[in-house]
Amino acid sequence: MSHPSKYHYFVSDLHLGAPDQASSKARERAFVAWLEHISGSAKAIYLMGDIFDFWFEYKTVIPKGYSRLFGKLAELSDKGIELHFFKGNHDMWVKDYFEKELGIQIHTNEYVFSANGKSFYLHHGDGLGPGDYKYKLLKRFFRSSGCQWLFARLHPNFGIGLASLLSLRSRAKGGKKDAIYTGPSAEWLFQYVQNYSRQAPHDFYIFGHRHLPLFLKTENALYLNTGDWLRYFTFARFDGEQLELLQWQNNTIQNYEFE
Repeated sequence: MSHPSKYHYFVSDLHLGAPDQASSKARERAFVAWLEHISGSAKAIYLMGDIFDFWFEYKTVIPKGYSRLFGKLAELSDKGIELHFFKGNHDMWVKDYFEKELGIQIHTNEYVFSANGKSFYLHHGDGLGPGDYKYKLLKRFFRSSGCQWLFARLHPNFGIGLASLLSLRSRAKGGKKDAIYTGPSAEWLFQYVQNYSRQAPHDFYIFGHRHLPLFLKTENALYLNTGDWLRYFTFARFDGEQLELLQWQNNTIQNYEFE
């Protein structure tokens, strides 16, 4: 099988900034090492949401930290590698800083594209599928300009501290549930793909948000969840023909072995 000289990479849910500075910085270093490793083979890198545990851009203030990550992303952008950032439920308040400073394309909802004759549907994954109406209502409120205007009135020390605390509680509440796979019938994103693909078919549907590496087949498509970098350090790679779920371990790329 022939491979292109450039690949598409998909990764999500680093939750940088959590649960504490030491572990976050170690995760950031590992991620930057991964970015360096793939820099020679990447055509495009898709950062598919919740890269940060919390992010808010005040008019003249951004959260401090992440200098190693931003430096590496700027370097990759300057090399001509396509960079895409999807707003997740933890970092939905991204505005134009990444685009202006780093040349990253920002996606608020789904992004559809084709490569080598294959069609891709990408989304962070939050708010899709059946149920979870309480969150879907909250998402509409949090994404509203009014909510963001009100939050911007808070001093960054208080606002970012409060948001980080709420984010920590949210992950603690859902963490155990995220780690459990009980079959396709219980996977709401898989249900979404099954229904959506009948109306607007694509070859590959790729999501984050779930925090569990998954690779499932529908009647006419493949559903992949990228997992996370809190536990699995997984990512997806498209080589021009096949979509693979891989893992970054000991500074090397390895096949991911499903548990």
